[in-house]
Amino acid sequence: MTALADFFSRAFGSVMAEAQRQNVQLTGPPFALYRGMPTETVDVEAGFPITGNLSATQTVLTGTLPEADAFEAIHTGPYETLGETYSAIQDGIRAAGRTPSDAMWEYYLNGPPAEPDPRKWQTRVVWPVT
Repeated sequence: MTALADFFSRAFGSVMAEAQRQNVQLTGPPFALYRGMPTETVDVEAGFPITGNLSATQTVLTGTLPEADAFEAIHTGPYETLGETYSAIQDGIRAAGRTPSDAMWEYYLNGPPAEPDPRKWQTRVVWPVT
């Protein structure tokens, strides 16, 4: 978990560079797909929505976000407080009598480096249900 910022920087940079090299259009904000609840370690995939086909390389793989019913919310504030938004989503899932999936993702709508004020960062959290 402590290495996530470095991982995202490398992953997003690699995907952007490869998309440009292959002349593939990025069509949305960066995202991270988490498999399982993060603890000290996390299984995470990072990328961008694209138009067209991107050929996999040694450093960039392709994938698809799952299609599913989901609960979602916009979190405004620093990443360290995302747990509050996740808790609120979990409460909504339970209140609806649904079960959260093992995977969830975040779209980083704005944030560093474009927005220097962490209080203004916005993250769209999507948590599928079964």
